[in-house]
Amino acid sequence: MGRKKITIVGAGHVGAHAALWAASKELGDVVLVDIVEGVPQGKALDLMEASPLGGFDAQILGTNDYRDTEGSDIAVITAGLPRKPGMSRSDLVVKNAPIVRNVVDELIRYSPDTFIIIVTNPLDAMAYVAKSVSGFDRKRIMGMAGVLDSARLRAFVAMELDVSVEDVTAFVLGSHGDDMVPIPRYTTVAGVPLAELLPKERIDAIVERTRKGGGEIVSLLKTGSAYFAPSASVIEMVESILKDKKRILPCSVYLEGEYGLNGLFMGVPVKLGAKGVEEIIEFKLSDEEKDALNRCAESVNGLIGAINL
Repeated sequence: MGRKKITIVGAGHVGAHAALWAASKELGDVVLVDIVEGVPQGKALDLMEASPLGGFDAQILGTNDYRDTEGSDIAVITAGLPRKPGMSRSDLVVKNAPIVRNVVDELIRYSPDTFIIIVTNPLDAMAYVAKSVSGFDRKRIMGMAGVLDSARLRAFVAMELDVSVEDVTAFVLGSHGDDMVPIPRYTTVAGVPLAELLPKERIDAIVERTRKGGGEIVSLLKTGSAYFAPSASVIEMVESILKDKKRILPCSVYLEGEYGLNGLFMGVPVKLGAKGVEEIIEFKLSDEEKDALNRCAESVNGLIGAINL
């Protein structure tokens, strides 16, 4: 048994850092693909030169040719245009859908048995494009958003209470963006419900900060957006699949009636293992949470409607 092969499409900040996390955890060999000549090659070489210092054994290849991705066990798609000031999510859909369509075509030509994780925004709509193009079973195609949003919520709770992030569990459902549905009543600190540790107004403030977490970083950086946490989030999903860990993680998956939703990608808790999405976990939502999830579904359907498939 050789090492697993992980392809990361897009050698920008998120893709390059995902390659670093994957290699440093020794999850497998990494192929970093980008259309810009020299960029994936340079970043891959830099990572290879870091490997003696980080103490990790992994081959990291940078390429502009999808033939090098042949036989990938898992592929992460970060390629696409970032949202620029004044751009709506619908504008972004129209720009990124053809990019994702082309990437998926190339990936499945060389790796028909791969799993695909979408990071490109607007995430739920791009996952829909990837599924439509690939024809893959819903077990093999998913989007990364809930892991990132939940990590932000966990970080903010840990900062507020001055406790270890390891003891904070949180769930954020729905679409990635302002419509996301954090579930504070399922947020615990070492098993203790958050509501017993913080007053409602502090919890509401943390939830609001989580919703705007990406925007807060964009406004601080001025140029560019978050990449440490998004790249770590997608590699948490990669690790759960490649190591068959069966983690319960919130991921964007294709729903077929779960939570009363059908025919679209939405962030819900799933069990991730060697077969990909092995189970969609359904739990009871309050009427308010259901309404919020349905509002997410409406906005995702609106974005899907803007795509020419």
